Amino acid sequence: MSAVKQFLPLFDRILVSRLVAATTSKGGIMLPESSQKKLNEGVVVSCGPGAIDPDGDVIPVAVSVGDKVLLPDYGGTKLSLDDEEYLLIRDSEILGKFVKVTSE
Repeated sequence: MSAVKQFLPLFDRILVSRLVAATTSKGGIMLPESSQKKLNEGVVVSCGPGAIDPDGDVIPVAVSVGDKVLLPDYGGTKLSLDDEEYLLIRDSEILGKFVKVTSE
């Protein structure tokens, strides 16, 4: 069993896999690492059950596994699981969630 499947965040923490920047331009030119931007987007890999309010009730997290989210430039805890980099971040630190818009 992989380490990612064994890792369960606690409370309102969320495990996110950052999206990787493109290594080639639209024209097919290879980009050096120094010119690649760090993307502020990621995919939710695992979620905790939620925060606990003063009354003892659980406040569920606003995202679910598989959601594409917008992350802040700084913050969170970097983790390395199965030789991949992940970010452990609080639910309240996530800036937004990307949703598919259906046109009618």
